[in-house]
Amino acid sequence: MIARQILIHEDPEATANAIAARLITSIADALAARGVAHVVVTGGSLGIAALEAVAANPAKTSVNWSQVHFWWGDERFVATDSADRNVLQAEALFAALDELGLDRSIVHAMGASDKYDTAEQAAEAYAAELAAEAEQGALNPAFDVLMLGMGPDSHVASLFPNHTRSDQPGVIAVHDSPKPPPHRVTLTMGTINTAKEVWLIVTGADKAPALAKAQHEINEVAVPASAVHGTEATRWIIDRAAATLL
Repeated sequence: MIARQILIHEDPEATANAIAARLITSIADALAARGVAHVVVTGGSLGIAALEAVAANPAKTSVNWSQVHFWWGDERFVATDSADRNVLQAEALFAALDELGLDRSIVHAMGASDKYDTAEQAAEAYAAELAAEAEQGALNPAFDVLMLGMGPDSHVASLFPNHTRSDQPGVIAVHDSPKPPPHRVTLTMGTINTAKEVWLIVTGADKAPALAKAQHEINEVAVPASAVHGTEATRWIIDRAAATLL
C-alpha cells in the first residue's frame, strides 16, 4: 500500500484553501500530461468549502475546464432539487467555472429519486457511465484525484462501518444508512482505490478519534477510512483539531 502523506493545516478555512490550491495544480498537471482530467469530488462541509475555495482561487483561470470531468464518490438518493444533493450544494463552483468553459455534460451527477425508481437503478446507471468513459479511453487509466470526507464513525463516501458492503466492484446502492437520508448511491472501496491519488480531507476535533483509529488499524469493515489509498499517492489533508490524537 502507498504510504500516507499527512498534511496538517491550521484550521478548516486554511485546509479548504490548501485543498483547492492542490486540486487546481493536480488538474493542470493531468491536463498537461493527457489533455483531460478526471476528479472525484465530495460533499460535506469541508468538501463543499474546498470547492468554493476553488471557485474563489484566481489560479482557476489557468485551467481548461472544458476538459475536466467531475465525478462524485457518493450521493443521497433524493429528488434532483433536494438541498441534500451533494451536486446541488456544489453549484457555486460549477457556476463560477461556467464562464471559464466548464462543460456541464461532463459533470457526472449520480441519479436522483425523481429520475430512477430505485437506488439500485441509479447505481447501475452510474456504473455504466463510468464504463463508457473507460471504453473510450477517457479514464486513462483512472481518476486523477479522488477526494473523500470522513464521518466521526470513520465512514467514507457512503461506506459505513459494519453496515455497507464495499467489497463489490463498481457502484452500489445503500439502504438504511446510519446517517440520513436512508437511501444513497456510492462508489465501492474497490473503485475508490483505483484512483491515482486519494485525498482524505478531514477537519474538527470530533473526527480526531476516528482519524487516529484509521491511522493505527487497517480494517475496511469496521474502520472504512483506514482502507482508502491511491495507486500513486494517499494524502490525509487535515486540520490541527483533527490531528490531535495522531
